[in-house]
Amino acid sequence: MHFARLVEVFDAHDVTFVSVTQSFNTTTSMGRLTLNILLSFAQFEREVIGERVRDKFAASRARGLWMGGPVPLGYTVQDRRLVVDEEEAARVRRVFAGFAQLGSATRLALALRQEGLLTKTGRPFDKGAVYRLLNNRTYLGEVTHKGQVFPGEHEPIVSQELWDRVHAILQESPRARANQNRRQSPALLKGLIFGPDGRALSPTHTRRRGRLYRYYVSQAVLKGGVDDCPVRRLPAGEIETAVLDQVRALLRQPEVVVGTWQAARAEAPDLTEAETREALEQLDPLWDELFPAEQARIVRLLVERVEVSPTGADVRLRVAGLASLVQDLGGVPTAAQRAA
Repeated sequence: MHFARLVEVFDAHDVTFVSVTQSFNTTTSMGRLTLNILLSFAQFEREVIGERVRDKFAASRARGLWMGGPVPLGYTVQDRRLVVDEEEAARVRRVFAGFAQLGSATRLALALRQEGLLTKTGRPFDKGAVYRLLNNRTYLGEVTHKGQVFPGEHEPIVSQELWDRVHAILQESPRARANQNRRQSPALLKGLIFGPDGRALSPTHTRRRGRLYRYYVSQAVLKGGVDDCPVRRLPAGEIETAVLDQVRALLRQPEVVVGTWQAARAEAPDLTEAETREALEQLDPLWDELFPAEQARIVRLLVERVEVSPTGADVRLRVAGLASLVQDLGGVPTAAQRAA
Protein backbone atom coordinates (compact mmCIF):
# COMPACT_ATOMS: atom_id res chain seq x y z
CA MET A 1 0.00 0.00 0.00
CA HIS A 2 1.29 3.52 -0.87
CA PHE A 3 2.68 5.52 2.06
CA ALA A 4 0.15 8.36 1.61
CA ARG A 5 -2.66 5.81 1.78
CA LEU A 6 -1.13 4.33 4.94
CA VAL A 7 -1.02 7.75 6.57
CA GLU A 8 -4.69 8.30 5.66
CA VAL A 9 -5.61 4.99 7.27
CA PHE A 10 -3.59 5.87 10.38
CA ASP A 11 -5.32 9.25 10.65
CA ALA A 12 -8.77 7.76 10.14
CA HIS A 13 -8.20 5.40 13.06
CA ASP A 14 -6.31 7.86 15.28
CA VAL A 15 -3.11 5.82 14.93
CA THR A 16 0.33 7.40 15.12
CA PHE A 17 3.51 5.82 13.74
CA VAL A 18 6.50 6.47 16.00
CA SER A 19 10.03 5.21 15.30
CA VAL A 20 11.82 4.10 18.46
CA THR A 21 15.31 4.17 16.91
CA GLN A 22 14.80 7.26 14.75
CA SER A 23 13.66 10.70 15.86
CA PHE A 24 10.51 11.05 13.82
CA ASN A 25 6.84 10.15 13.89
CA THR A 26 3.82 10.72 11.70
CA THR A 27 2.28 13.35 13.93
CA THR A 28 4.58 16.06 12.44
CA SER A 29 5.18 17.15 8.86
CA MET A 30 8.95 16.61 9.25
CA GLY A 31 8.38 13.06 10.51
CA ARG A 32 6.14 12.31 7.55
CA LEU A 33 8.73 13.72 5.12
CA THR A 34 11.53 11.65 6.67
CA LEU A 35 9.50 8.44 6.56
CA ASN A 36 8.48 9.09 2.96
CA ILE A 37 12.14 9.61 1.94
CA LEU A 38 13.19 6.36 3.67
CA LEU A 39 10.40 4.41 2.00
CA SER A 40 11.36 5.85 -1.40
CA PHE A 41 14.95 4.74 -0.98
CA ALA A 42 13.81 1.30 0.15
CA GLN A 43 11.62 0.96 -2.96
CA PHE A 44 14.53 2.15 -5.14
CA GLU A 45 16.83 -0.47 -3.61
CA ARG A 46 14.30 -3.26 -4.20
CA GLU A 47 13.91 -2.25 -7.85
CA VAL A 48 17.69 -2.08 -8.38
CA ILE A 49 18.14 -5.56 -6.87
CA GLY A 50 15.34 -6.89 -9.09
CA GLU A 51 16.92 -5.41 -12.20
CA ARG A 52 20.32 -6.92 -11.31
CA VAL A 53 18.77 -10.36 -10.80
CA ARG A 54 16.84 -10.17 -14.07
CA ASP A 55 19.92 -8.99 -15.97
CA LYS A 56 22.00 -11.80 -14.48
CA PHE A 57 19.29 -14.32 -15.35
CA ALA A 58 19.06 -13.04 -18.93
CA ALA A 59 22.86 -13.10 -19.33
CA SER A 60 22.99 -16.69 -18.07
CA ARG A 61 20.19 -17.67 -20.42
CA ALA A 62 22.03 -16.03 -23.32
CA ARG A 63 25.06 -18.20 -22.44
CA GLY A 64 22.84 -21.27 -22.64
CA LEU A 65 22.89 -22.12 -18.93
CA TRP A 66 19.96 -23.90 -17.29
CA MET A 67 18.35 -21.45 -14.86
CA GLY A 68 15.99 -23.76 -13.04
CA GLY A 69 12.35 -24.69 -13.38
CA PRO A 70 10.76 -28.01 -14.34
CA VAL A 71 13.32 -30.21 -16.10
CA PRO A 72 12.04 -31.28 -19.53
CA LEU A 73 11.47 -34.93 -20.33
CA GLY A 74 14.67 -36.34 -21.82
CA TYR A 75 17.10 -34.43 -19.59
CA THR A 76 18.60 -34.36 -16.10
CA VAL A 77 20.50 -31.45 -14.52
CA GLN A 78 24.19 -31.61 -13.63
CA ASP A 79 26.20 -28.51 -12.61
CA ARG A 80 23.46 -26.17 -13.91
CA ARG A 81 23.54 -27.87 -17.29
CA LEU A 82 21.05 -30.16 -18.96
CA VAL A 83 22.36 -33.64 -19.70
CA VAL A 84 20.55 -36.05 -22.02
CA ASP A 85 18.85 -39.01 -20.34
CA GLU A 86 18.83 -41.59 -23.13
CA GLU A 87 15.89 -43.60 -21.78
CA GLU A 88 13.69 -40.49 -21.58
CA ALA A 89 15.12 -39.07 -24.82
CA ALA A 90 13.79 -42.14 -26.64
CA ARG A 91 10.29 -41.17 -25.46
CA VAL A 92 10.75 -37.64 -26.75
CA ARG A 93 11.83 -38.90 -30.17
CA ARG A 94 8.86 -41.29 -30.18
CA VAL A 95 6.49 -38.35 -29.65
CA PHE A 96 8.02 -36.25 -32.43
CA ALA A 97 8.21 -39.14 -34.90
CA GLY A 98 4.68 -40.28 -34.01
CA PHE A 99 3.20 -36.84 -34.58
CA ALA A 100 5.05 -36.47 -37.89
CA GLN A 101 3.48 -39.76 -38.97
CA LEU A 102 -0.06 -39.37 -37.57
CA GLY A 103 -0.55 -35.60 -37.69
CA SER A 104 -2.88 -35.83 -34.68
CA ALA A 105 -2.06 -35.13 -31.03
CA THR A 106 -5.22 -36.90 -29.87
CA ARG A 107 -4.46 -40.11 -31.72
CA LEU A 108 -0.80 -39.95 -30.72
CA ALA A 109 -1.68 -39.53 -27.04
CA LEU A 110 -3.93 -42.58 -27.28
CA ALA A 111 -1.10 -44.61 -28.85
CA LEU A 112 1.37 -43.45 -26.18
CA ARG A 113 -1.02 -44.47 -23.40
CA GLN A 114 -1.48 -47.87 -24.99
CA GLU A 115 2.31 -48.26 -25.10
CA GLY A 116 2.52 -47.33 -21.41
CA LEU A 117 4.74 -44.29 -21.98
CA LEU A 118 4.62 -41.59 -19.28
CA THR A 119 5.51 -37.91 -18.98
CA LYS A 120 8.28 -36.54 -16.76
CA THR A 121 5.84 -36.37 -13.85
CA GLY A 122 4.81 -40.00 -14.29
CA ARG A 123 1.40 -39.30 -15.80
CA PRO A 124 -0.03 -40.76 -19.02
CA PHE A 125 0.27 -38.50 -22.05
CA ASP A 126 -2.74 -36.42 -23.04
CA LYS A 127 -3.17 -34.02 -25.96
CA GLY A 128 -1.95 -31.03 -23.95
CA ALA A 129 1.23 -32.81 -22.84
CA VAL A 130 1.96 -33.77 -26.44
CA TYR A 131 1.57 -30.19 -27.69
CA ARG A 132 3.75 -28.79 -24.87
CA LEU A 133 6.51 -31.25 -25.68
CA LEU A 134 6.34 -30.57 -29.43
CA ASN A 135 6.70 -26.80 -28.87
CA ASN A 136 9.65 -26.99 -26.45
CA ARG A 137 12.72 -25.63 -28.24
CA THR A 138 14.93 -27.19 -25.59
CA TYR A 139 14.84 -30.36 -27.69
CA LEU A 140 16.61 -28.46 -30.49
CA GLY A 141 19.48 -27.60 -28.14
CA GLU A 142 18.20 -24.06 -27.57
CA VAL A 143 17.00 -21.96 -24.63
CA THR A 144 14.39 -19.20 -24.65
CA HIS A 145 14.03 -16.07 -22.55
CA LYS A 146 11.22 -13.52 -22.98
CA GLY A 147 10.58 -14.55 -26.56
CA GLN A 148 14.25 -14.62 -27.54
CA VAL A 149 16.01 -17.85 -28.54
CA PHE A 150 19.66 -18.58 -27.67
CA PRO A 151 21.93 -21.54 -28.41
CA GLY A 152 22.07 -23.79 -25.35
CA GLU A 153 25.00 -25.63 -23.84
CA HIS A 154 23.05 -28.91 -23.84
CA GLU A 155 22.81 -31.51 -26.59
CA PRO A 156 19.69 -31.54 -28.79
CA ILE A 157 17.42 -34.59 -28.76
CA VAL A 158 15.63 -34.10 -32.09
CA SER A 159 17.03 -33.01 -35.43
CA GLN A 160 16.15 -29.75 -37.15
CA GLU A 161 14.63 -31.74 -40.00
CA LEU A 162 12.24 -33.62 -37.71
CA TRP A 163 11.36 -30.41 -35.84
CA ASP A 164 10.56 -28.67 -39.14
CA ARG A 165 8.36 -31.56 -40.31
CA VAL A 166 6.39 -31.52 -37.06
CA HIS A 167 5.91 -27.76 -37.05
CA ALA A 168 4.85 -27.71 -40.67
CA ILE A 169 1.94 -29.89 -39.53
CA LEU A 170 1.30 -27.78 -36.42
CA GLN A 171 0.94 -24.64 -38.52
CA GLU A 172 -2.28 -26.10 -39.90
CA SER A 173 -4.98 -25.98 -37.21
CA PRO A 174 -6.61 -29.23 -35.96
CA ARG A 175 -9.94 -27.94 -37.28
CA ALA A 176 -8.47 -27.46 -40.75
CA ARG A 177 -6.98 -30.95 -40.65
CA ALA A 178 -10.37 -32.31 -39.60
CA ASN A 179 -12.07 -30.45 -42.46
CA GLN A 180 -9.55 -31.91 -44.88
CA ASN A 181 -10.35 -35.36 -43.51
CA ARG A 182 -14.04 -34.77 -44.06
CA ARG A 183 -13.48 -33.59 -47.64
CA GLN A 184 -11.60 -36.83 -48.32
CA SER A 185 -14.11 -38.94 -46.40
CA PRO A 186 -15.38 -42.12 -48.05
CA ALA A 187 -19.02 -43.15 -47.87
CA LEU A 188 -19.17 -43.98 -44.15
CA LEU A 189 -22.60 -45.62 -44.39
CA LYS A 190 -22.03 -47.69 -47.52
CA GLY A 191 -23.80 -51.02 -47.05
CA LEU A 192 -25.31 -49.88 -43.74
CA ILE A 193 -28.04 -47.46 -44.73
CA PHE A 194 -31.48 -48.65 -45.92
CA GLY A 195 -34.62 -46.85 -47.06
CA PRO A 196 -38.25 -47.39 -45.97
CA ASP A 197 -38.62 -50.07 -48.65
CA GLY A 198 -35.87 -52.14 -47.03
CA ARG A 199 -33.45 -51.68 -49.91
CA ALA A 200 -29.98 -50.22 -49.50
CA LEU A 201 -29.20 -46.63 -50.41
CA SER A 202 -26.13 -46.42 -52.62
CA PRO A 203 -23.45 -43.72 -52.37
CA THR A 204 -22.97 -41.46 -55.37
CA HIS A 205 -21.51 -38.03 -56.07
CA THR A 206 -21.46 -35.21 -58.55
CA ARG A 207 -19.22 -32.18 -59.17
CA ARG A 208 -20.46 -28.68 -59.85
CA ARG A 209 -18.14 -25.71 -60.29
CA GLY A 210 -15.25 -27.69 -58.90
CA ARG A 211 -17.06 -28.75 -55.71
CA LEU A 212 -17.85 -32.34 -54.78
CA TYR A 213 -21.38 -33.16 -53.63
CA ARG A 214 -22.03 -36.60 -52.11
CA TYR A 215 -25.40 -38.35 -51.77
CA TYR A 216 -27.03 -41.62 -50.79
CA VAL A 217 -29.58 -42.55 -53.45
CA SER A 218 -32.35 -45.14 -53.32
CA GLN A 219 -32.35 -48.11 -55.65
CA ALA A 220 -35.67 -46.87 -57.05
CA VAL A 221 -34.00 -43.68 -58.29
CA LEU A 222 -31.07 -45.60 -59.73
CA LYS A 223 -33.50 -47.81 -61.64
CA GLY A 224 -35.67 -44.91 -62.78
CA GLY A 225 -38.66 -45.46 -60.50
CA VAL A 226 -38.63 -42.19 -58.57
CA ASP A 227 -42.24 -42.36 -57.37
CA ASP A 228 -42.26 -45.62 -55.40
CA CYS A 229 -39.86 -44.59 -52.61
CA PRO A 230 -40.55 -41.79 -50.07
CA VAL A 231 -36.83 -41.28 -49.47
CA ARG A 232 -35.11 -40.89 -52.83
CA ARG A 233 -31.92 -38.93 -52.18
CA LEU A 234 -30.08 -37.84 -49.01
CA PRO A 235 -27.10 -35.46 -48.71
CA ALA A 236 -24.27 -37.70 -47.49
CA GLY A 237 -22.73 -35.20 -45.10
CA GLU A 238 -26.01 -34.44 -43.34
CA ILE A 239 -27.12 -38.06 -42.84
CA GLU A 240 -23.62 -39.15 -41.76
CA THR A 241 -23.50 -36.35 -39.19
CA ALA A 242 -26.99 -37.24 -37.94
CA VAL A 243 -26.05 -40.91 -37.56
CA LEU A 244 -22.80 -40.08 -35.76
CA ASP A 245 -24.65 -37.76 -33.40
CA GLN A 246 -27.05 -40.59 -32.58
CA VAL A 247 -24.17 -43.00 -32.05
CA ARG A 248 -22.41 -40.60 -29.69
CA ALA A 249 -25.63 -40.06 -27.74
CA LEU A 250 -26.21 -43.82 -27.49
CA LEU A 251 -22.67 -44.36 -26.20
CA ARG A 252 -23.54 -42.20 -23.19
CA GLN A 253 -26.65 -44.21 -22.30
CA PRO A 254 -26.14 -46.22 -19.06
CA GLU A 255 -27.72 -49.35 -20.52
CA VAL A 256 -25.37 -49.25 -23.52
CA VAL A 257 -22.35 -48.76 -21.25
CA VAL A 258 -23.39 -51.72 -19.07
CA GLY A 259 -24.11 -53.92 -22.08
CA THR A 260 -20.75 -53.06 -23.63
CA TRP A 261 -18.96 -53.74 -20.36
CA GLN A 262 -20.59 -57.15 -20.01
CA ALA A 263 -19.69 -58.07 -23.59
CA ALA A 264 -16.10 -56.85 -23.23
CA ARG A 265 -15.52 -58.85 -20.03
CA ALA A 266 -15.56 -62.04 -22.09
CA GLU A 267 -12.13 -61.03 -23.38
CA ALA A 268 -11.04 -58.76 -20.51
CA PRO A 269 -12.44 -60.07 -17.17
CA ASP A 270 -10.65 -57.37 -15.15
CA LEU A 271 -12.29 -54.51 -17.07
CA THR A 272 -14.44 -52.24 -14.86
CA GLU A 273 -17.61 -50.39 -15.79
CA ALA A 274 -15.85 -47.05 -15.16
CA GLU A 275 -13.05 -48.00 -17.57
CA THR A 276 -15.64 -48.95 -20.17
CA ARG A 277 -17.43 -45.60 -19.80
CA GLU A 278 -14.14 -43.68 -19.99
CA ALA A 279 -13.07 -45.54 -23.14
CA LEU A 280 -16.38 -44.83 -24.89
CA GLU A 281 -16.17 -41.14 -23.94
CA GLN A 282 -12.84 -40.88 -25.78
CA LEU A 283 -14.58 -41.27 -29.13
CA ASP A 284 -15.90 -37.67 -29.20
CA PRO A 285 -12.55 -35.80 -29.02
CA LEU A 286 -10.83 -38.48 -31.09
CA TRP A 287 -13.21 -38.63 -34.06
CA ASP A 288 -12.34 -35.44 -35.99
CA GLU A 289 -8.63 -36.28 -36.01
CA LEU A 290 -9.02 -39.80 -37.38
CA PHE A 291 -8.14 -40.55 -40.98
CA PRO A 292 -11.14 -41.30 -43.24
CA ALA A 293 -10.33 -45.00 -43.47
CA GLU A 294 -10.23 -45.24 -39.67
CA GLN A 295 -13.55 -43.40 -39.38
CA ALA A 296 -15.12 -45.85 -41.81
CA ARG A 297 -13.70 -48.81 -39.88
CA ILE A 298 -15.13 -47.58 -36.59
CA VAL A 299 -18.55 -46.88 -38.13
CA ARG A 300 -18.70 -50.41 -39.49
CA LEU A 301 -17.52 -51.71 -36.13
CA LEU A 302 -20.24 -49.87 -34.20
CA VAL A 303 -23.23 -49.68 -36.56
CA GLU A 304 -25.21 -52.72 -37.63
CA ARG A 305 -27.90 -50.95 -39.67
CA VAL A 306 -29.34 -47.50 -40.32
CA GLU A 307 -32.95 -47.30 -41.41
CA VAL A 308 -34.14 -43.95 -42.75
CA SER A 309 -37.68 -42.73 -43.22
CA PRO A 310 -39.33 -39.37 -43.94
CA THR A 311 -39.42 -38.74 -40.16
CA GLY A 312 -35.81 -39.58 -39.25
CA ALA A 313 -33.20 -42.30 -38.93
CA ASP A 314 -33.01 -45.32 -36.64
CA VAL A 315 -29.54 -46.63 -35.71
CA ARG A 316 -28.80 -50.15 -34.49
CA LEU A 317 -25.49 -50.69 -32.71
CA ARG A 318 -23.27 -53.76 -32.64
CA VAL A 319 -22.59 -54.69 -29.00
CA ALA A 320 -19.66 -56.89 -30.01
CA GLY A 321 -18.22 -53.99 -31.97
CA LEU A 322 -18.57 -51.70 -28.97
CA ALA A 323 -16.66 -54.20 -26.83
CA SER A 324 -13.88 -54.33 -29.40
CA LEU A 325 -13.76 -50.52 -29.54
CA VAL A 326 -13.42 -50.32 -25.75
CA GLN A 327 -10.40 -52.59 -25.90
CA ASP A 328 -8.87 -50.48 -28.70
CA LEU A 329 -9.44 -47.14 -26.98
CA GLY A 330 -8.60 -48.23 -23.47
CA GLY A 331 -5.62 -50.37 -24.32
CA VAL A 332 -7.21 -53.27 -22.41
CA PRO A 333 -5.38 -56.58 -23.06
CA THR A 334 -7.49 -59.51 -24.13
CA ALA A 335 -7.39 -62.90 -22.44
CA ALA A 336 -5.22 -64.26 -25.26
CA GLN A 337 -2.78 -61.34 -24.93
CA ARG A 338 -2.49 -61.83 -21.18
CA ALA A 339 -1.85 -65.54 -21.65
CA ALA A 340 0.90 -64.77 -24.13
